[in-house]
Amino acid sequence: MINLTLRQLRYFDALARHGHFGRAAEACSISQPALSMQIKELEEALGGLLLERSARQVALTRFGEELAQRVRDILRSVDELGDFARASQDRFAGRLRIGMIPTIAPYLLPKITKNLTRMHPELDIRVRETMTPRLIQELVEGRLDTAIVALPVSEPSLTEVALFEEKFLLVRPGTDAGTPAPSREMMREMRLLLLEEGHCFRDQALSFCNMQSAPPREMLDANSLSTLVQMVSAGIGVTLIPEMAVSVETRSASVSLSRFRDPEPSRTIGMVWRKTSPLARQLLQISEVVCLSAGKARPRQAARNQRA
Repeated sequence: MINLTLRQLRYFDALARHGHFGRAAEACSISQPALSMQIKELEEALGGLLLERSARQVALTRFGEELAQRVRDILRSVDELGDFARASQDRFAGRLRIGMIPTIAPYLLPKITKNLTRMHPELDIRVRETMTPRLIQELVEGRLDTAIVALPVSEPSLTEVALFEEKFLLVRPGTDAGTPAPSREMMREMRLLLLEEGHCFRDQALSFCNMQSAPPREMLDANSLSTLVQMVSAGIGVTLIPEMAVSVETRSASVSLSRFRDPEPSRTIGMVWRKTSPLARQLLQISEVVCLSAGKARPRQAARNQRA
């Protein structure tokens, strides 16, 4: 009988994800020699090499790659056992891992955290901020409990709950204040500043302007809305910004804001979680807290499951 421990499996999972003993050890809050010893014991117990070791990084062997997926499934099932136990209690307590995209987190996270802490003081809230594809991957793998993103994500294994609609505003240099907002056609002739590839907000802006890719006049790919707004203030071009970001990003910038004529560009903000999550009822309650924090009302047809 092979004698394995959950600790060994978690350490191997961290090493498989980080591809580096030092970073994996830091993620697991242990020393690198201790991690190496546990991985060696795991290899001995399984009777095969899991890693190809080099001075700078590690790579999984074919056996290691196959094991990594099985280990992720095992760890996800173990975590869901804990979630099942928590879901059976009257109070909502313990670890809650929330993911958010960068065009939401800076503006909504402080209010959400404050409200959740007040309403559920026994919650241990942990936040992960990154782009949608990474959040979905980590959610499916069980490393997150839920994520707040722009819908749809169209992942068959996830439940999507629409929370509220949010309009986009046009940000132009301050000298353009009072002039009418341009049409979609006119936007294609302007220097449109965008977030870098991978941000869903970039794709939404391009979609509104009926462009499949960035225009030739684009001069900047930024990784934050703050950078975009400051570049507009410097007269470099124009950009779009979601409503929730306006008060934060424009307070120190010499820019003008304009609303587009109907139909205004917008996005649907929602929450997603695994369909198998035992915490579904609690997460639905948290979705109400998110709406409260945003000062928005949920649409009537809020919850929907994506089909394959």
